[in-house]
Amino acid sequence: QLQASGGGLVQAGGSLRLSCAASGFRLVGYAIGWFHQAPGKEREGIAVISGDDGTTRYADSVKGRFTASRDNAKNTVYLQMNSLKPEDTAVYYCAADYYGGILSLRAPFYEYWGQGTQVTVSS
Repeated sequence: QLQASGGGLVQAGGSLRLSCAASGFRLVGYAIGWFHQAPGKEREGIAVISGDDGTTRYADSVKGRFTASRDNAKNTVYLQMNSLKPEDTAVYYCAADYYGGILSLRAPFYEYWGQGTQVTVSS
């Protein structure tokens, strides 16, 4: 089971750090994707971190502002979000799938999903 947390209300330009914690299985070896979904829009992949060496990939919309990292000892993956914009407002989800060398930002790639956490950025 995955659980995303750390969302909240922040002003534009502010920062938040989301956490994705796993229970019942170890995240080592799993690629972890971060997605967001705004009302009326499709779920969009924004970041992914590999299951081995921490290689990351980002959507253009967040590149340079968001950073994914992982702490295998804590069985947790993080998404540091800086320079937040009102258009970042969405429900944020983390998802996991066994890492086979592909850093996918596509939702169908991922088998395990956590409940989302709301991020609201005010202007």
